[in-house]
Amino acid sequence: MGRMNTLKPSADAALGDLPSPVGTRERLRVAEQLLLAPFGLERSHLSRALAEISSRGADDADLYFQYTRSEGWSLEEGIVKTGSFSIDQGVGVRAVSGEKTAFAYSDDISWASLLDAARTVRTISTAGAQGRVKAGAAPRVKVAASRSLYAGVDPIATLDSTAKVALLEKVERLAKAKDRRVVQVMAGLAMEYDVVLVARADGTLAADVRPLVRLSLTVIAEQKGRRELGSAGGGGRFGLAYFDDALVSQYVEEAVQSALTNLKSRPAPAGEMTVVLGPGWPGVLLHEAVGHGLEGDFNRKGSSAFAGRIGQRVAAKGVTVLDDGTLADRRGSLNVDDEGHASARNVLIEDGILQGYIQDSLNARLMKVKPTGNGRRESYAHLPMPRMTNTYMLGGDKAPEEIVASIKKGLYATNFGGGQVDITSGKFVFSASQAYWVENGKIQYPVKGATLVGNGPDALTRVSMIGNDMRLDSGVGTCGKEGQSVPVGVGQPTLRIDGLTVGGTA
Repeated sequence: MGRMNTLKPSADAALGDLPSPVGTRERLRVAEQLLLAPFGLERSHLSRALAEISSRGADDADLYFQYTRSEGWSLEEGIVKTGSFSIDQGVGVRAVSGEKTAFAYSDDISWASLLDAARTVRTISTAGAQGRVKAGAAPRVKVAASRSLYAGVDPIATLDSTAKVALLEKVERLAKAKDRRVVQVMAGLAMEYDVVLVARADGTLAADVRPLVRLSLTVIAEQKGRRELGSAGGGGRFGLAYFDDALVSQYVEEAVQSALTNLKSRPAPAGEMTVVLGPGWPGVLLHEAVGHGLEGDFNRKGSSAFAGRIGQRVAAKGVTVLDDGTLADRRGSLNVDDEGHASARNVLIEDGILQGYIQDSLNARLMKVKPTGNGRRESYAHLPMPRMTNTYMLGGDKAPEEIVASIKKGLYATNFGGGQVDITSGKFVFSASQAYWVENGKIQYPVKGATLVGNGPDALTRVSMIGNDMRLDSGVGTCGKEGQSVPVGVGQPTLRIDGLTVGGTA
């Protein structure tokens, strides 16, 4: 494996430039009120549990408490057919020794359960810890530095139930009024209030209060017996007031126009050709084909196509890719990650040169680098691992119209559905949900059934034009890895990629 170095955070994202921990102290107060006080727990109990884990020596240990309240509504055929509400809470207890991890969790938050979990996971120490956490005097408690990227509001309480139903009904009413060919509308509203508390063996305490909302819309348009779909939506870490009349109208317009455009689509051609990707959500291809390959665990094990290539050219000049958890109110952003580290603006690829990987604590320690604020887990019942936050490519200097006009014969893909990637080889397959055939710089007609096939590292070297219109997605992304799902963001400018394989239906 090649030389290792830390990622290159921007100056304003360096740990030394973080604000004072006042925001974290307030979040700690909220977390302790929800996760400790009701169960008779105090900070001293956390220290005692961690001391129990460390009594036989361990390289690392932590406690992860979580309280999650979620609500969802869905509308179909003019009726709100389903509604859900749930509360989940619990604690995950972890001990790490070398490359091995022992983990236990419980939905019963009590001193007895916490102590039992601590005694269970400490057995990992017999595997041969390097002894970086030793029994003895409890370390001094220190409040972790963190960011203040979003308000700690409970989004569920920002609208009453009547108003939530009315919002979905308005979405349907506007969509049906847009065009008589719209025959069906499905809309959903999801809200989550998530509070986490992290206690680490070195005495670090961190907390976060994470709101999350999403409004989604799918319409079906029909003409002469043919039916096509169109979808839109968005969200982020804020309350439901975000979805004002103007934004709802924008979502409706996007979904309806997408469905109507697809009604006119023709079978997509196949073969190797120039492909232009639109800005924003098409960055999901970057996320899957490149981002996962830059996660620390795959590279430490040598199973990524990017393993051992730090300092080498892995993309065309002008290609700069970041993973940035510090963007205000964004779906993928975090004040602190799920291991208590502040989120960061990490440069992964700079002007085509690989700078580093995203890391959690375990992989960073084993690779002898610093964590990058990317230790994430789906819930207290899951182990943390290196995961993306908001992953995007910086813009270039070309007008998007110029890029499309440069296509002699090729595909212009503006929206994507699902996709798959093989981390080891970097090979990916993606389906375009909206795309156009272009000849001599002119858009000819929309196409259906276009599938992009390629290799992530290879595709990056084929980028020949980069637009000046970098845009983040609207806030709809969810990333899956090893059975765990977490909210993420993606983004990119308009991109021209030469010689990409398109699987079509023509």
